[in-house]
Amino acid sequence: MMKLKLSDEKIYQGSLLLVNADHPLRENGEERLLPVNVQYPDILLMREAVYILHLIFDKLHCRDSIVPVSGYRSAEEQTEIFQSSLRENGEEYTRKYVAVPNHSEHQTGLAIDLGLKQEVIDFICPEFPYEGICDRFRRTAPAYGFVERYPKGKEEITGIGHEPWHFRYVGYPHSEIMSEYGLTLEEYMAWIKQFSCKSPLRWTKGSQVTEVFYTEAFQTGTTAITLPEDSLYMISGNNVDGFIVTRRCQQSYEFTIQAGTTGRWRRDYE
Repeated sequence: MMKLKLSDEKIYQGSLLLVNADHPLRENGEERLLPVNVQYPDILLMREAVYILHLIFDKLHCRDSIVPVSGYRSAEEQTEIFQSSLRENGEEYTRKYVAVPNHSEHQTGLAIDLGLKQEVIDFICPEFPYEGICDRFRRTAPAYGFVERYPKGKEEITGIGHEPWHFRYVGYPHSEIMSEYGLTLEEYMAWIKQFSCKSPLRWTKGSQVTEVFYTEAFQTGTTAITLPEDSLYMISGNNVDGFIVTRRCQQSYEFTIQAGTTGRWRRDYE
């Protein structure tokens, strides 16, 4: 067995960060941001999210019909957008569709707003219908690591109005599990806490088996996690109180596009 030691700062790093009205973003990873593509050099995402977004676009051949509208935002930019929307749209509209600064997923670099390519695109609420190529993207995204973050009927849970254009990178298999069970990130983070290292969630896709479990952060400032020797795994903080561990059961460095090229799998911990 191998033992991993995680410092408390790791709680605020990873692809499964829960950022909402109750849980502000503590850190950002600006050094890992990349342009979504050369046509939109000012729209940035974390490098792993950029890579996966390209995989989806390539699969659907949708670069000429779906465009990125908004990606990473600094705290200053989020403040400007929030204040501008208050002036132009009023408080009710703004609080429904624009997160308060430091409580916005856009500041993580893991969220992107997409729009149907048109001559005029609404920056706050771009059109992304439940039909055609947009819906094909929506249905394909979970197999790669993205989810529609604010679905209809979940407004009271997320604290944000229905946003069919807003997609969040959470990594695989979490995206597909969330989609299969109809869970928002808030619901998934609460649900996954029932699975421990001794009794993990086992997710099977074809011949690939993945285990997922939650570990609460110790009050000592360092959390120890024990895994089988030579495990392939990824760890993400939840931005609240602990860590989500994802472990591949097959001992191989080869991963299919559908299930694994969504992050850096490790055999040791830095």
